[in-house]
Amino acid sequence: MTITGALNNAMSGLRAAGYASQVVSSNLSNALTPGYARRSLELSSSALGGNGGVRVDGQIRHVDPGLLADRQMASASFGNNRDTTAFLSELERLLGTPDQAGSLAGRIAGFESSLITAASRPDAPDRLSSAVNAARDLADTISNAASGIQEQRTRADRSINAQVTRLNGALEELQALNGQITATRVQGGDDAALQDHRQRLVDEVSEMVPVRTVPRANGAIALYTNGGASLLDGKAAEIGFDPVNLVVSGLSIESGSLSGLTVNGNSVRTSSDRGALSGGTLAAQFEIRDELAPEAEVNLDTVARDLIERFQDSGVDPTLAAGAAGLFTDAGAVFDAANEAGISSRLSLNDLVDPDQGGDASRIRDGLGSVVPGNVGEARLLQALGDALTVSRVPASGSFGSGAFNASGLTTSMMSQIAVDRTNSEQHLSFASSMLNELTNQELAQGVDSDAELQRLILIEQAYAANARMIQTVDEMMQTLLRI
Repeated sequence: MTITGALNNAMSGLRAAGYASQVVSSNLSNALTPGYARRSLELSSSALGGNGGVRVDGQIRHVDPGLLADRQMASASFGNNRDTTAFLSELERLLGTPDQAGSLAGRIAGFESSLITAASRPDAPDRLSSAVNAARDLADTISNAASGIQEQRTRADRSINAQVTRLNGALEELQALNGQITATRVQGGDDAALQDHRQRLVDEVSEMVPVRTVPRANGAIALYTNGGASLLDGKAAEIGFDPVNLVVSGLSIESGSLSGLTVNGNSVRTSSDRGALSGGTLAAQFEIRDELAPEAEVNLDTVARDLIERFQDSGVDPTLAAGAAGLFTDAGAVFDAANEAGISSRLSLNDLVDPDQGGDASRIRDGLGSVVPGNVGEARLLQALGDALTVSRVPASGSFGSGAFNASGLTTSMMSQIAVDRTNSEQHLSFASSMLNELTNQELAQGVDSDAELQRLILIEQAYAANARMIQTVDEMMQTLLRI
């Protein structure tokens, strides 16, 4: 080997050691950075000019595509179950649990108890007032719960709009990154950092909408949803959605009053079972807005209708005139079965018996249609009102089946189903969380190992020292030759 060859070998070794130390430094400093993949230096022997040496061919970005895809799907599933579980938990909070005094079931039990107490002393004004207050609390609990459900639908609509906006932005960024990565590769540059950035964006997209990553030429990628929709393949898709300011009862995609999704102007399904973009947080918000919340509204409307009809009967209160509202009303008016949608949000106590609205609490004893005070010792109407709560009736609507329920049983059935749904959703969330944690840990295990990187750094230092020693030896030889 010539002196020139020895110098070339040593200099190339020093350069390779310098690049290698940069790679180790990058690995250690980004060990916990989301989207960062461990790098290693790709080296090969160089025979340029017949001098030999080492050539740096580039960096290798270590990623397990299968594990990455599984983790992305797990992340989407976790986000979907997290959002639906949060809604069901909020719904249960709005209605309460049967063991809570302020729950819907507790309000009905309290109203029934107050009627029994008032019937035992119909001459006691405080007991009549307590019965009226219990009736008002019951109506307020139902209407407040209905308002809370509508607020959840409105929040879901806003969340959909925010996610669609971000999804469009992320897809445009991914399109730009595809171009940058392709250009960098064609020019022979290092695109590892660009791939890290792209991976973070793909992770963000896949949490909203689960996607499959398909490689394309020169490092580009395409994204397709599990439902077959193309989000990115050369050009980014444009997702369309029109938000509304307020989602009220009765609004739906089918009626055209709520917006669905479009991909490049084409409408796509948004249902939880066959949606083109199903499985992630975006689909969860559609499920809340269009399936879970409307079902809860319908069942709550059924409970409100049942309550109104129990007391809107002249057989219960003989003083009621034909077409007159009973103890509970539809925003002060008589209930019309053709206008059931949203009745729970309009439920109110009849002003005639409500002292807060200028009424007289004694009418709950004497009858809403009474024109003169009745016998203060008469308890028949109070007893009839209490009996009306215990009569078993077949619900006219809702998902309660064909069985007959009293007022308390109907409410308990609805609340029990919500509790079951919430429990099942929490179990699914727990499984999704465990799956995501396990896959994340596996991904981290294949990532940067600080101990291994430090060991590699020691070897790099030794290689650097050996090449430096070679240069020093050549220098000593040259000095010796010059002194001869």
